[in-house]
Amino acid sequence: MFMRKDVLRLVSTGMRREFEPIEDKELNEIRLRTDKPVILVVNDKEYFLDNGRLEESLDEGALIVREADIKETMEYITNYSLYAFQDEVKKGFITVRGGHRIGICGKVVYENNDIRTIRNIQSLNIRISNQVVGCGENVAFMLQKEGKFRNTLIISRPGMGKTTLLRDIVRLMSNGQGGFAGHTVGVVDERSEIAACYLGKPQNDVGIRTDVLDCCQKKDGMLMLVRSMNPDVIAVDELGSVEDSRAIEYAALCGCNILATIHGSSVREIERKEGMKQLMEEKFFERYIVCDMDSTGRRVRKVYDKDYDMAGEFFG
Repeated sequence: MFMRKDVLRLVSTGMRREFEPIEDKELNEIRLRTDKPVILVVNDKEYFLDNGRLEESLDEGALIVREADIKETMEYITNYSLYAFQDEVKKGFITVRGGHRIGICGKVVYENNDIRTIRNIQSLNIRISNQVVGCGENVAFMLQKEGKFRNTLIISRPGMGKTTLLRDIVRLMSNGQGGFAGHTVGVVDERSEIAACYLGKPQNDVGIRTDVLDCCQKKDGMLMLVRSMNPDVIAVDELGSVEDSRAIEYAALCGCNILATIHGSSVREIERKEGMKQLMEEKFFERYIVCDMDSTGRRVRKVYDKDYDMAGEFFG
């Protein structure tokens, strides 16, 4: 098994020989930093690259990133037209065909107190798109009542799969699978992580009844969807402001249900976050899903009802 072509074509030709033998099934990230060793994150664990092999420890044979590698990689990522991607570059990332997202670091240039672009790029983080189709099936039946979606908040620490779970629940609802009737779903994809749009077209499967606003702020996107697309459900990733909560309340008053995620480790922790207290006191969310790891390293999802009582526990 070799690294798939849509990933391999992103890196410089000088590095491809060493990348090609790597199996990419569990590959999460490729981290490139000028004059530093290549770091691959595989199944959430770091490895160095040495003559086409993954090594846990750093030695003299590790592949070192040259400044020319960064420049050439950026040329492939942007199809030799960095200017055409300036709107994305100034946000710190570019989404490419296949749904892969490349984070960018370098010199940030401001103009009139707004970020204009990033120059002298020295670090790239290629985040591999690995959609896990079906991961939401075991919890889907708990998120609906008489065919209608219940307002649901997914809670997890970084890296525990909250966006992956949200994406699959969107797909299930949109396709009318997992016990759902087919729902029209509006996705506000502020960081291009849910649908992973490339030139406006979702690269991830988010279902047949899903409309996506890419690179749009949640507080704006929710209002736009309500006014223009008449969604049954609006899905957003990483709530974090009072404005987000107000937009949720507006969408709900207009008859939309909400699927959202937020960073945290427990329902009680979220209750203390700015903008969330009122929503939770009003029992707006009927289901909470907390994503975590158990003591054996297995992924676990604990489902709670609106009174914070556990309603189910699922592994995998």
